[in-house]
Amino acid sequence: MPPHGRRRFSPLTAIVALFFLFSYTASAASAVLGIDIGTEYIKAALVKPGIPLEIVLTKDSKRKESAAVAFKSSRSKKDTTSFPERIYGGDALAIAPRFPGDVYPNLKPLLGLQYKGSDVVASYQERYPGLRPVEWEERGTVGFQSPSFDDGDEPFLVEELLAMELKNIRGNAVALAGKGSSIRDAVITIPAFYTAEEKRAVALAAELAGLRLLAMISDGLSVGLNYATSRTFPTINDGGKPEIHLVYDMGAGSATATVLKFQGRTVKDVGKYNKTIQEVQVLGAGWDRSLGGDALNGIIVDDMITKFMAIPKVKTLEADAQQVRGHGRTMAKLWKEAERLRQVLSANTETSSSFEGLFHEDVNFKYKLTRAEFEKLTLGHAKRVETPLKQALASAKVSLADIESVILHGGAVRTPFVQRQLEEVVGSADKLRTNVNSDEAAVFGAAFKAAGISPSFRVKDIRTSDSAAYAVFFKWTNEDKIRQQKLFVPTSHIGAEKQVPLKVTEDFTFSLFEQASSATGDLIDRPVLNVQTKNMTASVAQLVEKFGCIKGDINTSFAIRLSPIDGLPEVVKGSVSCETTAQKSGVVDGVKDFFGFGSKKGDQEPLKADKDSDSVKSSSSEETVATSSPKESKTSGTSTAEDAKATEKSKETKKRIETIHIDFSTEAVGLSPPSPEHLQRITDRLGAFDSSDRSRLKREETLNTLEAFTYKARDLLDDEGFIAASTDKERNQIEDQFKSASEWLYGDGADATREALKERLDGLHGLVDPVQRRKQEAGSRPAAVKALQEALNQTKAMVSVVRQQREAQSVAEEASSSAAAADAESASQTTTAPSSTDDGFGDLDDEPVASSTTTTAAPSPPSMLMYSEEDLKEVTDSQDSVQAWLDEKLAEQGKLGPTDDPVMLSTELTAKSKDLNDMVMKLLTKSMKVPPKSKPKPKVKSAKTKSGKKGKPSISPDILNEMPDASKITDEQISEAIAQQKSKATESKVKAEATGKEDKQENIPHGEL
Repeated sequence: MPPHGRRRFSPLTAIVALFFLFSYTASAASAVLGIDIGTEYIKAALVKPGIPLEIVLTKDSKRKESAAVAFKSSRSKKDTTSFPERIYGGDALAIAPRFPGDVYPNLKPLLGLQYKGSDVVASYQERYPGLRPVEWEERGTVGFQSPSFDDGDEPFLVEELLAMELKNIRGNAVALAGKGSSIRDAVITIPAFYTAEEKRAVALAAELAGLRLLAMISDGLSVGLNYATSRTFPTINDGGKPEIHLVYDMGAGSATATVLKFQGRTVKDVGKYNKTIQEVQVLGAGWDRSLGGDALNGIIVDDMITKFMAIPKVKTLEADAQQVRGHGRTMAKLWKEAERLRQVLSANTETSSSFEGLFHEDVNFKYKLTRAEFEKLTLGHAKRVETPLKQALASAKVSLADIESVILHGGAVRTPFVQRQLEEVVGSADKLRTNVNSDEAAVFGAAFKAAGISPSFRVKDIRTSDSAAYAVFFKWTNEDKIRQQKLFVPTSHIGAEKQVPLKVTEDFTFSLFEQASSATGDLIDRPVLNVQTKNMTASVAQLVEKFGCIKGDINTSFAIRLSPIDGLPEVVKGSVSCETTAQKSGVVDGVKDFFGFGSKKGDQEPLKADKDSDSVKSSSSEETVATSSPKESKTSGTSTAEDAKATEKSKETKKRIETIHIDFSTEAVGLSPPSPEHLQRITDRLGAFDSSDRSRLKREETLNTLEAFTYKARDLLDDEGFIAASTDKERNQIEDQFKSASEWLYGDGADATREALKERLDGLHGLVDPVQRRKQEAGSRPAAVKALQEALNQTKAMVSVVRQQREAQSVAEEASSSAAAADAESASQTTTAPSSTDDGFGDLDDEPVASSTTTTAAPSPPSMLMYSEEDLKEVTDSQDSVQAWLDEKLAEQGKLGPTDDPVMLSTELTAKSKDLNDMVMKLLTKSMKVPPKSKPKPKVKSAKTKSGKKGKPSISPDILNEMPDASKITDEQISEAIAQQKSKATESKVKAEATGKEDKQENIPHGEL
């Protein structure tokens, strides 16, 4: 027995446990999300068994959600424990003119940025003057101070606000997947130009939203992956030429161009089979971080403000443009309308808009804009359209002639002048393709990528290779000199691994950084990771002391790769090693060692007692050699030479590499994650928001229920059945209470807590429910009484049938016992054959013939009465009890009026009917528990013996085979079963009596034949 506290599990138990573990894991991970985080919109696609690839709809059934979250404080300040209500998407933008300080849109450009010295932050603050961006002290990044919270409260991180939006998307996905679904795994799209800080910000937001990030994928590659899902490309193994396409993606915040190579490849499959896969590889990328729909909207807003300031009435207000730009409500209206105007101009030549009470309640403003004017205003931006495309071609080292098509993606590519500029660059409009969904191709590609990574799905084998976008360097200090080495170039594929050899023999620190371009185009070293070795000095000492390595010959190596998840450099492993020499055992030494005669000195000493014996054997051997023939001597000489060569060979040495792995610690630098304490505070605040939202939802449900109940009361007071079951006093009281509740709801009750609403609702139910119960009972009681009386009658009939069946069984068993006694008297009869006489065949030998036959009578069967007196007594007692209860309650109920509470409920009547029916069914199915009778042994009879015995009668109610499930039995079926049982009992009784008489006659001994 294993010691206390330790248990041993069998292999079978472990296998079963692992099976359930993997089954649970596969079930939990059976749904994945693809999320496209845009500057203006967030889109998501779900993959789940039964849902192959479907867009996650918003609560308003829209296919994309505006990238915005808003806090809406309660109108009442009574409840200080609840958090503000969170509103998402278009609903959040709709309240921006009313609450400009608590609506947070277009947060994507702020991810991973430092608050100080950032032009992007300054531009964002100018666009949304109602918001209060502040510096988050721990990391120096951007945070927001909400007017719904105290100034001393911790500001909201950009990642925290984005996490709320992602969590909302996740909730919509769970609603689409169905009740009980759990969604955690996701692939998120990012722009190709994202740095380590921006990628880590996205990863932090996903973590706070409860998502497990499977991978990040660039927008261009995601579009290309979606493009490849429905196509097959030339196989390069067969001499096919890869296809090269360029994806031009211009969204709200930026423009990117990505050169992609599409090709097929034949690779090894399981076993001896091959398969053809599709490959999508990023060859190069280019971008413009600030060229997008928002920049074009900003031009329209500037033109609006210019024309607005020219209004004479505005001039009288003595307000300048800076004051207008600083007015939160005014800017919210202008930006919202500018977006609409730009979209209209994509399909129309002119558009207009009007504002009432803009900036001042007495100022109305009408604005008109033509497409020609718009293109004139955006002339400088039009020249920037070609920049990302040319950068991508240069990075990929291909020309426009190599590009088969330019795939357009993003909302801003619909702008007419953007497409004209691209046509001029590529030289032909035929190369511009709109054969993908310009809004949803990226999110579909991300969802397909997620399904390919997840083990729960089997999809088309398309292998993708993203690029690093930035060069990665390795920096360390050696002999007081700072050294660096380039590991990856911007076009290096994510997932690639490099071995970095070093001549360092002591613990040291090295760093990894990426070389990114600044806003001015200059290259800036952005630190990514610091690495500190731990056991390097000790490992080198171990190689020197234990293996005899020379310190100068020891090599240090680190394996560094671009992470498949986020593309950032990471250290996979490190090691120190050296080359050592060891004696190589030959064939002869191996044989000697096997038999115990090792070549090493001192390995084995011969026993002293066997010394003489060994000498004798040795002498004998020598004599044999001396007297051998010349041929044998030659053979022996040859053998001796071979042994000598083998001995020399065994003394050869071989080279061996001794390796010790290095332990190391890593620290993210640049934009480091929040400390555990801050991260816990953020998590707790998000949890408090979730709890507050759930409480608010329950309160709204209670409020809606109370409001609906007040309207229902009006109909109840006019219902004839309700009036008949209530008194005038009760109806007056109900009417007064409902009128009071209705007035309270539209007054102080609008901001009441859920507990106060529930208290009102319970009070109204306390008045209405008793009357409703009387009304319902008055309608359902007669049918329930009738059903119970029928159940009592059926029970009486069943008891009568059972008594008759018991009598039939008793008669049958008496007849069976008499027949068994008669068989015992005629048993063991022996018949002797007559002696043979001489018939002329006396000389022949006769075969011995058995002339006697023994017959053994079957044993008398035991008494097997199906029903006992206890069974009948149980049924009759229950029947009498229910009958007495029913008579008593009917008498009491008859004395009551329609406005009195009933003393006999229909539920009680139904329950007692069910009890009686269950008891009848138990009696009917009792024979299923009776064991079958054992068959008698077969009788051995001679050819000269004739048996007159017949089979004994058997009483077995086969009605059970026709009986339905007891849980589905009906009164009609019970009545039918009782009738059949009664008929069979009568037939069995008559048959048993006749069979007994026949058995007595057949037991008379027969004469000899």
